[in-house]
Amino acid sequence: MATENAQLAEHWRRTKSLMIIHLSIWFVFAYLVHWFAPQLNKFTFMSFPLGFYMAAQGSLVAFVVQLFAFVHQQDKIDRECGMAE
Repeated sequence: MATENAQLAEHWRRTKSLMIIHLSIWFVFAYLVHWFAPQLNKFTFMSFPLGFYMAAQGSLVAFVVQLFAFVHQQDKIDRECGMAE
């Protein structure tokens, strides 16, 4: 029972850390990139202003990549802590 509780505690600690990291990354792409879009427009990417590109395309791509990365990392945590289905 003590070992199982230790595994649960370790699983939750690692899962919580992973969530905080991914929520921080999400915040950057959801809010900060859009907030600083006018300043980013001074630079171009594929002949589009960088602020426009990051707001219209870059954030969406980042969210999809982040989703797949999160699933992979969480699965690894689940397997290492014996919580995998």
